[in-house]
Amino acid sequence: MIRLRPLRAPTHALARAAGRVSRAGAFTRLAFAVTAGVLSMSAYSTATAAGPDPAAQSGPVAIALHAGAGTISRDRLDPETEERIRATLRAAALAGHEVLKSGGSGIDAVLTAVTLLEDSPDFNAGRGAVFNAQGRHEMDASIMNGADLSAGAVAGVRLVRNPITLAHRVLTDSPHVMLTGDGAEAFARQQGIAFEDEAYFHTDYRWQQLQDARASDDPEAHAVSESPDRWLSTVGAVALDAAGNLAAATSTGGTTNKRWGRVGDSPIIGAGTYADNRSCAVSATGHGEYFIRATVAADICARVRYQGVGLEQAADSVINGQLVDMGGDGGVIAIDPDGNIALVFNTAGMYRASIDTTGRTFIGIYREETP
Repeated sequence: MIRLRPLRAPTHALARAAGRVSRAGAFTRLAFAVTAGVLSMSAYSTATAAGPDPAAQSGPVAIALHAGAGTISRDRLDPETEERIRATLRAAALAGHEVLKSGGSGIDAVLTAVTLLEDSPDFNAGRGAVFNAQGRHEMDASIMNGADLSAGAVAGVRLVRNPITLAHRVLTDSPHVMLTGDGAEAFARQQGIAFEDEAYFHTDYRWQQLQDARASDDPEAHAVSESPDRWLSTVGAVALDAAGNLAAATSTGGTTNKRWGRVGDSPIIGAGTYADNRSCAVSATGHGEYFIRATVAADICARVRYQGVGLEQAADSVINGQLVDMGGDGGVIAIDPDGNIALVFNTAGMYRASIDTTGRTFIGIYREETP
């Protein structure tokens, strides 16, 4: 497998060591149980033979994640659901951050966070994925390493428990960037990736969404309508590790009642996911067709790298400028080599969380909430 040399970060970030991160990395996972608003944590890890290079683990760390942007208002969430969602967001952020604090890579951090979000039935990814027009699930995911621009993605997988795990395996154990459908699932079986039956992915809420879509006058148009509920709850994470490397990951079930075979922006490198040590890491959520057309994630990184604008300004100019002008809704999370975090969206709300370089934790749902 060809390996690229790590990319140099901007001058303002060179004070930190840019030690190379192995594409396989050291895999660290934390399992969280969120029950009745109470968080418990247990950790376990398996490191590579070499382990992290202590000399390279000297810089600050930070992480941000999202679980979808859309019409999220206080009158649409009952207190119990809101508490559960906030607890899950916090658990995922803490899990990813613990990987970083332990010297793990950004790739391992975003993989850990997104895996936990996929395991929640509340979000449109993994277990909580929406139904397509056939009443089945087709899930997409991608992950990218800003150190060498390596990436892995999958689209249209049906029974893989954690699509982000499979995307990561495409990155580490194949010469490809994207695998789709039956081919992706065959690769997953070869790799020993966990599968579940269809019942695991069935939630009453998502099934009712499908019935409502089918009952509309134009079901297929309803699947790509302007209603933000169609894409609410895609999940993603971005991270900066102590070696100065950036990473991003995104996972989704797509849109309710989508035509079978439809692929959105989440697995498209440059549209829904992008990471480059020379600029930033981005994970997107929203109306995928617009994010693909605008290459949202790559555009934000390009503005940072080539125009020299700040991360927040770059993200805002795309999400609240270009995307709005095109008619698209959604949002992004982004992080730069200095650990600056941007949580930008043009909808009523976005499920989001972050832990910055000072260790400060932020959990937000509604627009008026700020770090």
